Amino acid sequence: MVDLSDLLADLTDECADLDALVAPLSVADWAHPTPAAGWTIAHQIAHLAWTDHMALLAATDAEAFYATVTGAPDVTRLVDAGVDEFLAPPADLLARWRAGRAALVDALAAVPAGEKLPWYGTRMSASSMATARMMETWAHGEDVADALGVVRPATDRLRHVAHLGVRTLGHGFAAHGRAVPASPVRVELAAPGGDTWVWGPADAADRVSGPARDFCLLVTQRRHRADLALRPTGPVADEWLDVAQAFAGPPGDGRVPASGDGVRP
Repeated sequence: MVDLSDLLADLTDECADLDALVAPLSVADWAHPTPAAGWTIAHQIAHLAWTDHMALLAATDAEAFYATVTGAPDVTRLVDAGVDEFLAPPADLLARWRAGRAALVDALAAVPAGEKLPWYGTRMSASSMATARMMETWAHGEDVADALGVVRPATDRLRHVAHLGVRTLGHGFAAHGRAVPASPVRVELAAPGGDTWVWGPADAADRVSGPARDFCLLVTQRRHRADLALRPTGPVADEWLDVAQAFAGPPGDGRVPASGDGVRP
């Protein structure tokens, strides 16, 4: 188990790294398109600011959170509406994102142990919420980095993203309308710091191995499996690489291979 204070410190650092990437940008740069169709860099940060805001409501005012989703359209339209609401001139957007994420960290630190927070279609602990925010911040940060032609160095904070990717194996299958496998999958990842991160029983017939960053890119659907050095063993592991999805909601579009060939997962 990861200590909540350590997890929140990692989330703070992940946000700061992305902040350092976007803060020096010109107004014109904020309008640069990202790999997410129709989304500029400003859209990416607006999405993070809106989602942090919703997580803050969940942690501090459950009734207000539920009021925003009662009678709301499907999650995809809700997300798009949230982005539109939070879009603003870059300086204002950056200030709002900074204030919101700091308030969220403070709020999650104050959640009593064992308390579950409301979220879309589920409830989660403060640690799970922080992990989800880590995953989203890193994944959308990758979109921003891709838009700018920057390759960000991998850090051991990716363990949180990888952990969520493993935990959501069943969700990936279900979201794509496939039967959730009963057999376990062993995951062995080469961490940025040189360690090996492991999940699942050692004697599992199905296995996935490779670089941790590649696994995180896969489960956040930031790269197609054809462009990653992940090695599946067994039919369940192989199918998982087609449907892996660490984020909630309907199946994502995924990314086509760098060659432009193939089918979206």
